[in-house]
Amino acid sequence: MRLSSDATALIVIDVQKAFDEIEAAGGKRNNPHAVARISDLLAAFRATGTPIIHIRHASTMPQSRFRATASGYAVQDQARERDGEPVLVKSVNSAFIGTDLDERLKKAGISHLVIVGATTNHCVETTTRMAGNLGYQAFLVEDATWTFDRQGIDGRLYAAQDIHDMSLSNLNDEFCEIVSSGDVIAALGHTRAA
Repeated sequence: MRLSSDATALIVIDVQKAFDEIEAAGGKRNNPHAVARISDLLAAFRATGTPIIHIRHASTMPQSRFRATASGYAVQDQARERDGEPVLVKSVNSAFIGTDLDERLKKAGISHLVIVGATTNHCVETTTRMAGNLGYQAFLVEDATWTFDRQGIDGRLYAAQDIHDMSLSNLNDEFCEIVSSGDVIAALGHTRAA
């Protein structure tokens, strides 16, 4: 993979404390080190001056952990934005709906998106599909996104890793290229710290 620091942006989707709350309440997830990988990517993008855009989910559902007034709305500490890094707030799955994300990217001459965050099969997948459809060269970082076990409509429990893998399979080559955090950091000219 090849990345140019002036035509690439890191899109960090919904790395919010609500997911910690879901896990603490018994939700079983995959990729336990995903947020650490996101932190690595943030450091690499910051070191090269490559743009970063944070996405935050503000649910309109009264009982949601993601309501703007709920404790779960806050960003996880390892993924906290810095001064000058925009935070766009959405209330649906796609980061392109109800925000000026597409306009910002086009205005900045961004053609390549590195996408990370949660959850793989919801907001990450929806945003990645739209990115591909809008003509961006999208790279989804498989070890910097995660999801949770989910019950199917037939009552069967599907493991988070299986859901994650299927989302990646659905997206790969059609909407994006699946990459690792190490691939991205190497493409930016950095070596990930051990």
